[in-house]
Amino acid sequence: MKRENSGQGAVFCCAMLWSTSGLFIKLVDWHPLLIAGSRSFLAALVLLAVRMFRSPRKRVLRGLGNRSSAFYTIAAGFAYALTMITFVVANKHTSSANVILLQYSAPIWAALLGWVIAGEQPHWEHWGALVCMAGGMLLFFKDGLSGGGFFGDSLAIFSGICFGANSVFMRMIKEGDPADAMLLSHIFTALFSIPFFFIYPPVITGASVLAIVFMGFIQIGVASLLFAYGIKRITAVQAMLTATIEPVMNPVWVLLVTGERPTPWALLGGGIIVAAVVASLLVGKRRELSAG
Repeated sequence: MKRENSGQGAVFCCAMLWSTSGLFIKLVDWHPLLIAGSRSFLAALVLLAVRMFRSPRKRVLRGLGNRSSAFYTIAAGFAYALTMITFVVANKHTSSANVILLQYSAPIWAALLGWVIAGEQPHWEHWGALVCMAGGMLLFFKDGLSGGGFFGDSLAIFSGICFGANSVFMRMIKEGDPADAMLLSHIFTALFSIPFFFIYPPVITGASVLAIVFMGFIQIGVASLLFAYGIKRITAVQAMLTATIEPVMNPVWVLLVTGERPTPWALLGGGIIVAAVVASLLVGKRRELSAG
């Protein structure tokens, strides 16, 4: 029980840190690709430092020795890099609530992509959740996009799909280390952003630097370590249910600091999406317990 409580506590703290991403992205007046690249560069330093401290004599990217594992490690890293890039860009083009609630559809996309990529047959609750999600997404666009923009909302949906693909590829890494994919994703994101520093030179201020440092070292770096610690001590379903604090708190921080309010239709649509995902997870967990 102590082990489980510490795991849930770690995932809860991780989700609370993740929930601040929308706020800090809004506060930094940089091009979104500069924000994504800068925070990933700092997060990569955190992950590299921890891994070198734990295993100074081992290769940093241990999961690239096997050809099959190398392919899925790179694919997972690429998918998560797309997740982070589109998430940041979407936050600059629509409300933070829209982005996080639409991205939270990722577990259902993972179930469907697992069927296509890995041959894992979805269950009825996944199909039911997909129908509910479709209805929830339509509500985001019901009132003429008054709460955001079509481009930003579309990117948020795509970010959720990429996040789902990342989880599928992570499961398919057999002999490698899934942590390699996380490290690669930050390296890919940082490298992709380099040309944009010359195209859109950032205005360096104390506030922007502090925000980037917090996002890179704490909001992504430390949060990744907390999640890795927690996921080893609780089930995936417990982790996902605990992490629902993120889509709840993300718009709250933004509202308190910037005054940005999601539209009623966005809140209703987001509530439907979150409820569909949670219900799907609970039904799946009950099936596992019954089978066991």
